[in-house]
Amino acid sequence: MASFIFQRAGWSLQITRTSKNFAVTFSTALPRRSRHRTIASEASDGLRPSQGDTPRRRTPYHGLENNFRSTKVYQAQQARAATTATAPATSARPPPPTSDRTARAADEVVGTDDLTAGLSDKPVQLDEYARQVDWARSFHGLSTEAFSKEAAEALLAPIEFDDIEVKPDGIVYLPEIKYRRILNKAFGPGAWGLAPRGETIVTTKAVTREYALVALGRLVSVARGEQDYFSPEGIPTAVEGCKSNALMRCCKDLGVASELWDPRWIRKFIADHAKEVWVEHQVTQKRKKIWMRKDDQIRYPFKVSTASSPAAPRPSSSSRY
Repeated sequence: MASFIFQRAGWSLQITRTSKNFAVTFSTALPRRSRHRTIASEASDGLRPSQGDTPRRRTPYHGLENNFRSTKVYQAQQARAATTATAPATSARPPPPTSDRTARAADEVVGTDDLTAGLSDKPVQLDEYARQVDWARSFHGLSTEAFSKEAAEALLAPIEFDDIEVKPDGIVYLPEIKYRRILNKAFGPGAWGLAPRGETIVTTKAVTREYALVALGRLVSVARGEQDYFSPEGIPTAVEGCKSNALMRCCKDLGVASELWDPRWIRKFIADHAKEVWVEHQVTQKRKKIWMRKDDQIRYPFKVSTASSPAAPRPSSSSRY
């Protein structure tokens, strides 16, 4: 007969084998528990004997009734222990690093200002007791006296034919830099300027703003400039063009280049100094008729078209501005 015995703290296993029989005996020292005992009460039991218990000699089954836990209670305890141990580390863990490309993309989506919503460049409102004139609201010096004879001669001088340009649609105009040269000749550099009278208005296709022309410390004229644009990236350039357009309109009140608003003078200039020609686009091969000065040459991407075409309508005798 052979016998094998395995013992642990709460159970023992005895295997007995004879020539004819094979027996396995399993025994435990666990007390019977009430079926009405809940898991919560089992979880609240201590793992160790209370301090009030008198020490006694330990046996292989000592304290087994206090150390026993069911599978569900054990799993609940392990889950709570894991949560408690990892919670501080999780809260203190820094956020994952963000790559430069991701950061730039977030800035482009969220942080970029849309210029079509407005530029928020309203003029500063000065205190009514300030010594400086608030040109955003004031009409100080308007029509108080005439300018000097020298300034009037520079402003009212006839414009040179070589300074006038012709647009492809037949409109004649004076480049905005020529207006600035005339004002510098009449008043001197630094003795005149443009003061904004309001905030820049940006629509879906154009930019507009009101300006006041001030010369020698006096208000001369007020006009609103405008300029078209084709994409949001072109708004800054359109703002500068709007300012130049307002300057050109303000100069009308000073008589600068007044010929460009005279229909008879415009028709005579076109008859004497302009021509209309058929041109062909060198890339798209499209033909159209344009106006140009007689002493100008056709520039790329156009070239002279030799095909005969019907006559184009004559340009309007009025200036755009």
